[in-house]
Amino acid sequence: MDVDALAEELRQSLGELVRAVRAADTMPPGEAAILGFLDRDGPLTTADLARLRGVTHQSAAKSVKDLSAEGLVRGEQHPGDARKLLLHLTDAGRSRLQRERALRAGALGAAIRETFDEDERRQLSESVILLSRLTTRLTGR
Repeated sequence: MDVDALAEELRQSLGELVRAVRAADTMPPGEAAILGFLDRDGPLTTADLARLRGVTHQSAAKSVKDLSAEGLVRGEQHPGDARKLLLHLTDAGRSRLQRERALRAGALGAAIRETFDEDERRQLSESVILLSRLTTRLTGR
């Protein structure tokens, strides 16, 4: 088995799957990503969010500004550095993120039901366990 070829095939397939699932989103991907990071990781600075997303500080700051204007995130003075803002997910932001996640899961669930029979769904479930282990290995989370 050519592991490098498998890795490339997996990378391409997962990338296409993620893009297809994101088609159900009702908000820009960068904004949804920020809400997700704040939900998973707790309060963060704009610089933290830029680093996690792999974008410029300016790009993250624009998304944060838009999310703040919608009341989805709020900033407070960073306790360790008064020059920085620590961003928090608001209740409205958490609700919006849950709706986005439900839309994605609904679209994916419908595709799974329409595409796979019961045995294939079982195989897919087993594959998710393997993919989760692989993700843990790559991210250290």
